[in-house]
Order: sequence, then C-alpha cells, then structure tokens
Amino acid sequence: MMTNILTVAEIKDNQLRNVSFEAIALGKELGTVTTLLINGTDDMVQQLSAHGADSIVTVTNEKLAPYSNDGYTQAISAALDTVNPEYLILGHTAIGKDIAPRIAIRRNAGLITDVIDYDGNSYKRPVYSGKAFEEKTFNSEFKVITIRPNNFAVQNMAGAGEVTPLDVEIKDLRTTINEIVQKTTAGVDLAEAKVVVAGGRGVKSKEGFDMLQELAAVLGGAVGASRGATDAEYCDYSLQIGQTGKVVTPDLYIACGISGAIQHLAGMSNAKVIVAINKDPEANIFSVADYGIVGDLFEVVPMLTDAFKAARV
Repeated sequence: MMTNILTVAEIKDNQLRNVSFEAIALGKELGTVTTLLINGTDDMVQQLSAHGADSIVTVTNEKLAPYSNDGYTQAISAALDTVNPEYLILGHTAIGKDIAPRIAIRRNAGLITDVIDYDGNSYKRPVYSGKAFEEKTFNSEFKVITIRPNNFAVQNMAGAGEVTPLDVEIKDLRTTINEIVQKTTAGVDLAEAKVVVAGGRGVKSKEGFDMLQELAAVLGGAVGASRGATDAEYCDYSLQIGQTGKVVTPDLYIACGISGAIQHLAGMSNAKVIVAINKDPEANIFSVADYGIVGDLFEVVPMLTDAFKAARV
C-alpha cells in the first residue's frame, strides 16, 4: 500500500513559492502526494500538477487571507481528516515554522524541522548554527516535516493533478490582521534565491548597496546583508542573513565587504559555492569561501557586473 503524503503549498506575492514544489519532490520519494492549496488559482493548480502532485485539495475562504495561525490550523486539520496521510510536509518558512508545531501537538505527531536531506531512512538537519548535523528518524504514526528551501531538487514530472474542493468553515479566529506593511524590496525572494549578493560594513553606505543590487539583477539573484550593515542602516533589517536573520542556501553566495563573524556564517555557510571579496586577506570569511578575491569591492564588484553582462550577450 502506498504511503499518503500531504504537502502544503505556500503563496507569496500571488505566486507559489518554490519550496512548495520541493515539498512535493520529497513527498514523491515517500509515497503518493496530495497538495493542499489555500486560496489559489487555476494556474497554481496546473503548476502543482506539473511538478508531480498526484491530487490537489483546494480550500477557498476569505478568512484565510491573509495568513493566520488559527485559520490555517483549521484548514490543514480539515485536509488531514480528508486525506488521512502518514506525513505532513511544509516549507521551513515563517508560516511553516509557525504552524507545524501546532499541528504536531494536536495530532500527537513526531516533528522534524529544517530538514535538508533524506536518505531513505533518516532526515538530516543542521544543528549548532550549521556547525554540525544530525540524523533523525520517526517513531510516531503520524509525522510532520518542515524542509529548508533550496535543498531538494524540484522535479518536472506531471502528476494526475486530480482536484478536490474542500469546504472548510473557519471560526473562532482570535487574531484579525487589518494591514500588512512589507519593507522588503521587490524581486527575488531572498530565502529561495539561487544567487545571493550580500554586503557588510565594507560597503560603507546605502549608496554602496546600489552596485550590489545591480550585480544581483544581472545574475537573477537577491541582495542580502550582514548584521553589521543593517545595524549601520545601510539597508533594511529584512535583508539580514545570519543567526539572528535569515538562513539562505543558494547555489552561489557572493560576500562583499563581510568580515565573516560566526553569527553571519551560521546563515550562509551551507551555500553550494561561496565567493568572498574583501581587502583584508586575513578576514574570517575566506575560511569558508570556495573562491576568494582580495581587493577593493568598489573596484571588483563593477568589474564582475560588467563581465557577467558581457557573458550574457
């Protein structure tokens, strides 16, 4: 008998987040995947099917926009009752981290968070700010998993995509959201970006981040920052990467004027390729870099930008 899996699709800025497809990819390794889509569109249904969802449960309710813990708990619980899966898989995002423990405790489930790999028996997750890893297994009947974005290969494999609308009565919401003020800049989602160009105190000013934005745009990536740069008000705190900021795992991480404090390394050291640009040859960032450039970032970054532009012509 095939194992039933329920994944939760996550929408941001009216688009499906890539981690929604990664959750399906992991689910396909475990069994048959049903994806829960809340307040989605027909195009999103097609995208989920194209990435392997065997079936899709849709819930449409104005009380579920925007996200609330109470509302999503009710919607996911209703989907669990309908699908009766063995696993629930969500992204290790703000929503996933908020809702997964609540579902797990209500269902007496085992919970493994921030999963970055699965080997057919155990789940790998980083500990101690990424300085070590642990392998965990379940001993519960029902299992809840959150996965870190950019760690599971998205598959383009058409699923059956059978759609089942689910009518859920949302009640007893203890929190009402009147307005959401977003301070993040438009563009590629930092948490899911394949390329991240990050700046530190060495960027020296808000204007210094303009050239990082240009390089990121050429590479189709996102801009991040160290805590030193955000504390100096060179950019918004929403761009902060590190132990007290976002954790990113891009294919390419370019660190510009970042010294490499351990708190920052905790947020980016698992990037596949790390390039460090710093005029101090003793900077700690070089200890984790795959490639290092000792030089003035104000000279090196524009040269890189021009080179990448030329390569794209």
